Amino acid sequence: MTGHDRDLEKELDATLQTRKELGSEYEAELVDSFLEKVERKVDGAVDQRMRRLAAEQQMSAARGGPAARDGDFGTFGERFGFAIVSLVLAIPLSAIGVVNAGLLGLVISWAGIVGVNVVQVTRTFPWQRGRERDAR
Repeated sequence: MTGHDRDLEKELDATLQTRKELGSEYEAELVDSFLEKVERKVDGAVDQRMRRLAAEQQMSAARGGPAARDGDFGTFGERFGFAIVSLVLAIPLSAIGVVNAGLLGLVISWAGIVGVNVVQVTRTFPWQRGRERDAR
């Protein structure tokens, strides 16, 4: 999956056009349908990257290279997956915000996306894990 996915862009355009034609009474169903497609796309991309990272870690260990320290793989994978999911979901969230509240909706959507990512990053810094281990 690329950063700018043409298939999802076409799906979003089609969803917005369908909403214009059918009216707002079908909006919830259209949004749910689009979000299911986004979720499948994100899940596939994250699964593929996680498999690749696991294979690279196994190859490194088989070659006698430095093994990853306990928790390093999970932390990187968690951060990476979270970032991918939040950026991909930013597309429909932005569209929903703009359709329903205009520029203010877009700003609120992105403030939420940024806020969630800030919390995720500050929660998983490696030096914080070190302090938690020392406290035990």
